[in-house]
Amino acid sequence: MTPAPKPEAKAAAEPAAGDDRLKAAVAAWVANAEDAEGAGDTAGTDGVQTGKPRESAKSGKPEEPARSAVSAKSTDEPAAKPAAKAAPTSDEKPADKPAAEPDEKSDEKSGEEKKAADAPAGKPADRPTAAFGVAKPKNGAAKPAEAPAKKPADQAADKPADRPTAAFGVVKPKNGTAKPAEAPAKKPADQAADKSGGDQPTALLKAPAAPAAGKAGSKGTADSDSERTSQFVPLKSDAAAAPAKPAIPISVTPPTGVPKAPAEAERTKQTPLPPQSAAGAEPAGPAAPLDLLAQLTNTPPPPETPVRTAVRRVKIWTPLVALLLIVFCVVQAFRPLPDPTLKLTASKSYAFDGAKPSLPWPTEGQGYVEVSGLGTIGSFGEQKPVPIGSVAKTMTAYMVLKNHPLKQGENGPMIDIDAKAVSDAGKESEGESVLNTVKPGQKISLRDALSAVMIPSANNIARLLARWDSQSEEAFIKKMNVTAKELGMKNTTYTDASGLMETTVSTAEDQVKLGKKAMEIPALVAITKLPSWKDPSGTTHRNYNTLVPFDGAIGIKTGSTTKAGGNLLFAGQKEIGGTTQLIVAAVLGQHKAPIIDTVNAVSKKVLIAAQGELRDHKVVKKGDVVGRVDDGLGGTTPVVATKDVTAVGWSGLTVNITLNDAGRKLPHSAKAGTEVGQLTVGSGPGQVRVPVTLKKDLAEPSFGSKLTRLG
Repeated sequence: MTPAPKPEAKAAAEPAAGDDRLKAAVAAWVANAEDAEGAGDTAGTDGVQTGKPRESAKSGKPEEPARSAVSAKSTDEPAAKPAAKAAPTSDEKPADKPAAEPDEKSDEKSGEEKKAADAPAGKPADRPTAAFGVAKPKNGAAKPAEAPAKKPADQAADKPADRPTAAFGVVKPKNGTAKPAEAPAKKPADQAADKSGGDQPTALLKAPAAPAAGKAGSKGTADSDSERTSQFVPLKSDAAAAPAKPAIPISVTPPTGVPKAPAEAERTKQTPLPPQSAAGAEPAGPAAPLDLLAQLTNTPPPPETPVRTAVRRVKIWTPLVALLLIVFCVVQAFRPLPDPTLKLTASKSYAFDGAKPSLPWPTEGQGYVEVSGLGTIGSFGEQKPVPIGSVAKTMTAYMVLKNHPLKQGENGPMIDIDAKAVSDAGKESEGESVLNTVKPGQKISLRDALSAVMIPSANNIARLLARWDSQSEEAFIKKMNVTAKELGMKNTTYTDASGLMETTVSTAEDQVKLGKKAMEIPALVAITKLPSWKDPSGTTHRNYNTLVPFDGAIGIKTGSTTKAGGNLLFAGQKEIGGTTQLIVAAVLGQHKAPIIDTVNAVSKKVLIAAQGELRDHKVVKKGDVVGRVDDGLGGTTPVVATKDVTAVGWSGLTVNITLNDAGRKLPHSAKAGTEVGQLTVGSGPGQVRVPVTLKKDLAEPSFGSKLTRLG
């Protein structure tokens, strides 16, 4: 049973002025805390402080009364817990529920305050706040009030682990002077319990006071402002007098309404700690994103499985792949379309039945016959370089017209007759063919000059054209040889512009190559097909090529010398199968006199025989599908021939068939019947050309075709 407080303490607690007691108690507590830190003066080994002044450890003299008013450990503290029990933590709950909790809403109830003043002074476990009772001094000096002695049962009830704050009980003096309250004598068991202060986290400092002091201190918040003024009374530090003693921490119960400090486990839940290594001391390295998220949310990452890995990859890559697909579709849809092309679906060639033709060749020399664009009808003799005489003038005329084009019917530029041309005209007496009607200072047109070269075969005018074109005969001769190489005349060499020199050599095959190119110039054909020509002076000159104008002969040039014999490069035409076929042939090395007449006679037979070998055959009918338009993305549209297609050739000849766009750009879309190209049979000037049109509408490629194209 709790001992009753002394009358002096009870009387002192009743007139307490809230702030006077509180400030005095705080001052005492601060001074005692300084003692505990500086000098280590705690409750001592006996764990209790009586109302009498303690003796100094060094001097043995009693301490001042002000010092003994607040002891390092309250006399109400129970004995220390047994040594075997571990120090209580802040998470432990008080063993016993406080018998008298402070009521924050009962400030106006004076009866409750009176009961609190009459309560026993020795139950710190039931009070959440330390109460300080200070005796009101009568004569200006305060003496500590004597605390009533506590029974063992009361001491046992004071569990330091149940109080979070040290309680100070100070007795309010009646007559102005306060005497230190005498602490009740403690039993050895209580003294031993006080020695286990290492288990208590807070030092409990309580001065001997009346039992009502703790209650009054807890009600201090309800006092009026006028009661909150007090005089601060500093306490003398006995750090120099008392020996240093370890402070006794006391585990206390947090007061009602004060939030309890979070335990270690609760702090971990609120703020995740960084990952640690296996030893638990150092971080194990950067955490994976899911692990870090798990730490932040206190949710451990789910175990890694192939399914979760696959799902995560799908979630990551699906948006990216979708975006790439969208970009790909847009790019494919708006990319420029490829140009449509024509492709042949009909046969690529046609072969004429029968054996190769046999032509009436002469018994000497060499010869070669070809239909321009179709191929060679036949040849005879060894194709070796031989002198060709005035046949060389064909290259001279071709070179001049190549460098100075002349339209058909035009005369062209005027050329001055130089002294050299007039002088060379006198070589007629030496057997040369010349134009002897020229005069110094005279001018001659290009057309007349070419006519003089190709019909009467004037050597002096051939040299004049060479000088006019290239400023010198030597420079012109170089051009002649370069052009011969370009035309594939591998066995031809030119040493002069007239062909008079025997070093100017060629073959029948090479001259046929040149003759085909020369007959592609209308202005030159218009000259060579003439049987005669009238010069500017009015003199008429006959053409030595007697094939013209018979049997469709259109040229080209004769040439004869003693060394070369009779030579003739000739050309003829034949209308067949709706086409005009050009036959070009050459006969060289005819030495039977008269050589010029012999070569003309032989050449005429060859020309007529070649014309007779030509025949036609229908290879495609009108409306037949001959090809298709390919849009480049897999779409095709058929094309048809607009009329019958006839192939021209001779026995044993194979004619090529091609389909082309005729130089026009194919559209991406067009109506049926639109002309999109032409079908060609053969090559050269005698080739057969037939337009082709769309059989049905041509449409642009579909959207699906645009998306799936790779090129």
